[in-house]
Amino acid sequence: MSTPAGYFEGMYASAADPWDLAGRWYERRKYAMTLAALPRERYRSAFEPGCSVGVLTAALAPRCDRLLSVDRVPSAVATAAQRVHDLPQVEVAELVVPEQWPEGRFDLVVLSELLYYFDDAARRLLLERATGSLEAGGTLAAVHWDHPVPDHLRTGSELAAELASAPGLSQLTEVRDRDFRLQVFARLAADGSGGLSPAAAEGLL
Repeated sequence: MSTPAGYFEGMYASAADPWDLAGRWYERRKYAMTLAALPRERYRSAFEPGCSVGVLTAALAPRCDRLLSVDRVPSAVATAAQRVHDLPQVEVAELVVPEQWPEGRFDLVVLSELLYYFDDAARRLLLERATGSLEAGGTLAAVHWDHPVPDHLRTGSELAAELASAPGLSQLTEVRDRDFRLQVFARLAADGSGGLSPAAAEGLL
């Protein structure tokens, strides 16, 4: 089964930022590497499910014309909304994925420290919806802690293997850090096109 909502509610009840996302150098370094791995300088419409307290949200925002960031825990949503209150292109909302999913198409979906909280069926549905909501050529970025944790149903490496075999995606970047796995994919069009590297997209190849 997927991690129950009570687990997250209990974590946020004990601390506003229970994983110290804003304070740890590990987190700030990982976020910087995630942003650097995105193949486009700017995105039209981005979606970040599981945004927690909005630290990555605030870092993503300058690269996006529009950014929708969601979480299932009301207190986390409130903290994230306060963090980005002066960024008009950002919307923070309460949403339970994958059962709930926003309408519309995105050219960026970011799955950060999220997938290992879902069982196989829910994770498959989440990936199907994430891929299905991406426009052709759009970017899917995934980054996950890669050490065993009792509350995680998969490690980062196990998730990386699943993502690498997901249909409709072409892998552009993979970072095998000692502590996390970072992957960036392009959404392929029906004819198999769309998986251009940054150099190819700018005509350097």
